[in-house]
Amino acid sequence: MQTAPFRRIVTGHDADGNAVFLEDGPPPRVAKIGEAFGPWFYEVWNTRETPARIDRSSGEPPEDGISLAPPRGGTRIRVLDIPPEDDRFGSISPEEARAHFDMIGAAEASSHQAADSRHAFMHKTETIDYGIVLEGEITLILDIGETVVKAGDIVIQRGTNHGWANRSGKNCRIAFILIDGVYEDGLG
Repeated sequence: MQTAPFRRIVTGHDADGNAVFLEDGPPPRVAKIGEAFGPWFYEVWNTRETPARIDRSSGEPPEDGISLAPPRGGTRIRVLDIPPEDDRFGSISPEEARAHFDMIGAAEASSHQAADSRHAFMHKTETIDYGIVLEGEITLILDIGETVVKAGDIVIQRGTNHGWANRSGKNCRIAFILIDGVYEDGLG
């Protein structure tokens, strides 16, 4: 279920260097990924490098479609509306899970390999992700263990294999700030 949109307010500079508002409205790229049980993606902003360029008014670098990871060397902020799970999650095959991630350019991130997988949408990306639950609650599942994350809680996801399960019966809105990363010590 898609919930009420939110504002994306973008600032910049005018010709004299004064701080000005460049945009004020809903995120321009919104997409539902994965049929009835998939989340709504609200793509808020991305950068192509860090440090990020700060100029007068270039705006967000253009992108086609929805991509799970941030651009190589860059960042991404997005908001997801994740609906409650139902009985269909128990019968998602590894091929269906991979196809789900392929819709966001990340088929290789899917780690659902067998019936004993901890969650159908387990996945792993070479990123640092800051996840902030804005509304509702969601269960974060790792290879070993799980925890319920509630409104106001913040998760620092460090390139680990994980899945998100909404067992609450209500929508969960969560913001993610994704930063491109590099695996070390044989991880990955």
